Amino acid sequence: MSLLAVRDLTVRYGALEAARGVSFALEEGEALALIGPNGAGKTSVLKGILGLARAEGEVRLQGEPLPHRTPEALLQRGVVLVPEGRALFPGLSVEDNLLLGGFARFRRGEDLRADLKRVYALFPRLEERRRQAAGTLSGGEQQMLAIGRALMARPRLLLLDEPSLGLAPLVVQEIFRTLAALKGEGVTLLLVEQNAKMALSLADRGVVLEAGEVALSGRAEELRANPR
Repeated sequence: MSLLAVRDLTVRYGALEAARGVSFALEEGEALALIGPNGAGKTSVLKGILGLARAEGEVRLQGEPLPHRTPEALLQRGVVLVPEGRALFPGLSVEDNLLLGGFARFRRGEDLRADLKRVYALFPRLEERRRQAAGTLSGGEQQMLAIGRALMARPRLLLLDEPSLGLAPLVVQEIFRTLAALKGEGVTLLLVEQNAKMALSLADRGVVLEAGEVALSGRAEELRANPR
């Protein structure tokens, strides 16, 4: 049984159809790259899965249909988004941003200290800057913080929207090394990226979108070798 199964997903904004008939499955512990040019519908597919945009089609989590899904309900089931643009709280400290990522768990009475230590071990620069306002970090550090905040929710499925956007090549490599380490720990990854080379170096499989539709799909190594 797939952890996430998407079938015939169509996403609309008013009369505009941003994605049409998108289908794929994601197995537990796997990384899947959703790639394509700007405007291909990649982010719209994520929004459709999360209930952030009007969508038709079927989304199943561990075989269970989710007809009335909301981000809050999915969060409770371990589905967490790292959004494009990071969406941090710029006036709050690094550590307060991280703690907000675990807010739902804190309300259930869980202790977040071990999770903070884990995030700081993954991203030592965040620990160095834990009292610093998030809005004063570099772009790469802000992306690390956005990923760290998501990890505080202990995701089973981590959705990442353009994690390399606007970052220097060395920072991108560092981010992808961390994502590979998370995959090695068993975190399932759904990665939306324009940087096809980096995405397919991490992923087990890939789906290529063009003009809102699936143009290609297959094993990552096959897609890397495909001249199209």
